[in-house]
This record gives sequence, structure tokens and C-alpha cells, in this order.
Amino acid sequence: MRVLFVSLDLSGADLAYRFKKEGHQVRFFVEDKSQRINYKGILDKVKDWKKELDWVGKGDGLIVFDSIGYGKEQNKLRKQGYSVVGGCELGDKLEHDRQYCKKVFANYGVPVIPSNNFTNVDDAIAYIKKNKGPWVVKQNGHADKIFNYVGDFEDGRDVIDVLKNYYRYKNSECASIDIQKKAIGIEIGVARYFNGDDWVGPIELNIEHKDLYSGGLGPKTYEMGTLMWMTNDENNRLFKETLAKLKDYLRKIDFRGDVDVNCIVDEKNVYPLELTTRFGWPATHLHVELIKSPIGEFLKAVADGKQYDLKYKKEFATAVLVATPPFPYHIRINKYSSKGEYIYFNSEFTLGDMEHIHFEEVSKDKYGNLFISSNTGFILHVTHSCKTAKGAQKKCIDVIKKVIIPKKFYRNDIGLDFHKCDKKRLKEWGWI
Repeated sequence: MRVLFVSLDLSGADLAYRFKKEGHQVRFFVEDKSQRINYKGILDKVKDWKKELDWVGKGDGLIVFDSIGYGKEQNKLRKQGYSVVGGCELGDKLEHDRQYCKKVFANYGVPVIPSNNFTNVDDAIAYIKKNKGPWVVKQNGHADKIFNYVGDFEDGRDVIDVLKNYYRYKNSECASIDIQKKAIGIEIGVARYFNGDDWVGPIELNIEHKDLYSGGLGPKTYEMGTLMWMTNDENNRLFKETLAKLKDYLRKIDFRGDVDVNCIVDEKNVYPLELTTRFGWPATHLHVELIKSPIGEFLKAVADGKQYDLKYKKEFATAVLVATPPFPYHIRINKYSSKGEYIYFNSEFTLGDMEHIHFEEVSKDKYGNLFISSNTGFILHVTHSCKTAKGAQKKCIDVIKKVIIPKKFYRNDIGLDFHKCDKKRLKEWGWI
């Protein structure tokens, strides 16, 4: 099968590489110019994805969009007869505009948590001063996650300090600020693929770890690691009270891709926080880890509105990010980065271990050696699965220890809170 990947920021690169390993012909486009230096020697990259439409063709080919921002293009291509997976125009709006998402939740009977959007810092500060209670600061769209903050004080003083600090950034970076009421409980996500008409494949349950350091310490990042498992239980309470209620809406907007709702739950209530309407990472890496069926066949079925009997591991899977400075900050000074350094493997590393590595900003030189090809420190993910969350985490760490990267760091506790206590509580509360 001919497969054309259209990527905003390289998020789908590893998935494209997995397609290539399955024997598909793959061409890859990345819009972000700073990311075009990555995956050299690994993927065949193109300069203009629209010029590749004749190559991929209609019917037998597949076009994969890995991010929001291309929804309108996806709708047009489907009308023209192309096979497309990734999302749709209104799917983009669900993720990009939190207030629109809240309205959709309310209209379809999904619980909503109080939140408001502001287009400038002063208005957001004034609102918090008038409305007491701990608040959460979030950005819409693809703004840097370092802007996000979860407040502690009832009078909001810490959130106000964070907002005042926004003055040092460009107005465009802080033009859409969401202030959301803080909910107390366990954070857990539920996701599933949708083919424009119905759900396809199992329900995906996941627990993200966004804090930089082990133990939930440090600033927020895009993601330091995730625990995931899959189930065919249509009566899963979390699924029924959130994502399942959106089926008619997803059908109405012809959404085709993976959709995830992130929630806070306590003993009685679920508080949906936001929707992710695209291929997430490292969620997609975990799909690769858990899915036993050919990923190309599965996503082609999703794109074409068909059902598919997906085979998957009935295990827990963990993804761990391996990074170097200056991650998680974007510092455009080479002396702080590991760009140009090679990635090595010790004598215990095996070809089997390589199947669990998902490269990010990495390339191959003319001799086939892997090296870090960008400045951000976003190097690779390692995934593994096991019957227990603790076992999956240990297997990940065992592989990471065999990978030699100067100045590397990672969290060594992904999934352990779930293993020690949260799994028991979630079961007692009836969520899983």
C-alpha cells in the first residue's frame, strides 16, 4: 500500500517507520521547518505533500494526518475520494477550542467542569481575584505546556503569579488562556478509534505523567510517560459516562481517527477535562506496543469507514520518554543541546530491544549510525508491556539502561502509583 504521512511536528514519524517495516511504500512530509532535519536516512521525506496525491492515489492508498490543523483538508480529500485517517475539521475545533468542547460535552450529556477563556492576562487575573478557589491555567491549541499550571491556594495567589509571569512572553503565545476549576481525584483518560460511523477496536485506558520529575515534581511537560491498557468491555463505566455519549456527534462530523477524553475521577463523579482528537504521543507508540494486528490494515479500515477485528495484547504497556537538556524548554543555543552526539547501545542490547524504541529527533548518518539531529533534547521513547504495570515499567527501564546517551534523563516511576494504590481505588469506585 502507498501511504502518505502529513505531519505538523514529526509526531507521526515513528508510526510512518512502522508502516515502512510492514512493507508499505511510505512518503513523509513535515510542516515544521525545524523538524525537517530529523529522520534523515530513516524515512523518505517530501517537500510538498499535495504534489504526492497522484502518487498515493484514491482507493488503494492511505493518507495519514498526525495532528490537528489539517481537519479542513481532510474533509476535502475525503469528498474527492481519498482514503484519509487522523480527524476532521470540527474534530480540530474540539481540541483547539476548550470552550467549544465544553458546549459539545454539555449538549451530549457529558459532565462539564467550570472554566472560562480569556484573550489577555489582565482579564484572567481579574476573574481569579473575584472567584476564589484553586484554579488550573491551560493554553489552547499547540501552545507550550510550560504555560500550564495547577494551583494550590484558595485565593488563587500562586495562579496570579504565574499569569503575571506571562508578560515576559510574546502576546501571540498567551493569546488564549483557559482558567479551569481544579478537580481533586485520580487523573485517567479513555480513548477509542472511530471510523466516521462507529467505534473500531478496543477501548483504551491511559494514565499520563506530565510532570518533569519522578514523584510528580517539577514543571509540566507535553508528556514524560504514559501507562495504557485496552479492554473490550463496552460496559466500562468511564467509557459509558464520557466518550460513548459522543458517538452521535462524532458520526455527525465524520470523525475518523483516535479520540481521547482526559478526566479526573473521584468516588462518585467524573470530571472530563479536555479532548485529544488526533494521534497522540506517546499514546500512538503504546498502540504499536499493544496491537498485534498489522497497524496498516487497521488504520486503512478506520479511514474507509469499515470494521476491523483488532487483535491486541491483554496487558499493561508503559511508555517512557528519554530526553536530554534543554528539554522541556526550547532554548535555541547549541551549547545546551546534545545535537550531533551519537546514540550507543551496550553489549547486552538486542534486536528485540530495538522493537521497543521509538525515535523522535533522531537521524542516521551515511554509515547507518544513529545520532541526535535536533536541539530540543526530545530524543526517544521506550515502550514495553507486561501482565502488571510494575512489570511493564521495569522492562522499559531495563531497555533504557542499555541505551547510552550522554546527559540522558527520564522518569523511573511511570505507572507505579497506579500499581501501588490507584488501581485498587479505581476498581473500588467502579471506574475500571
